Amino acid sequence: MVPISCVLLVDRHGRLLMQLRDSHAVRHPDVWGLPGGHGEPGESPEETAVRELHEETGLRVTTDGLRAFARQEVPEHGRVKHYFCAATPAGQRDVVLGEGAALVFLPATEILDGRPYTPGTVEVLTRFLGSPEHTDLTALAAAG
Repeated sequence: MVPISCVLLVDRHGRLLMQLRDSHAVRHPDVWGLPGGHGEPGESPEETAVRELHEETGLRVTTDGLRAFARQEVPEHGRVKHYFCAATPAGQRDVVLGEGAALVFLPATEILDGRPYTPGTVEVLTRFLGSPEHTDLTALAAAG
């Protein structure tokens, strides 16, 4: 299965950075997901998460700043998704749209509002938004 790394990036208000994929995406066009993507040869899932986040958003985190949150197999799509979470002091004005139709920090109350998501993402978002990790990262970003 193809490894994918995704980042649950939390700002000081507890909002998550979400990406609307554009209509030209080869897989899952015009749906929402998390920043992330495929690993390069020899790259760890953590390194993929750091690289993809920077390429897609202009934001930087380090592998030390990432926390593993979940691993999810999506066999019907031939993917294994590695989810990492991190805090950021960045705000919306700091985000550079490097890929997709939009990148926005969304409050938890708007994330699970029925919008379409990439396969497996709703399950992980549901777990993350109710987790101690989300609370801890919000506090860490606010202190940041």
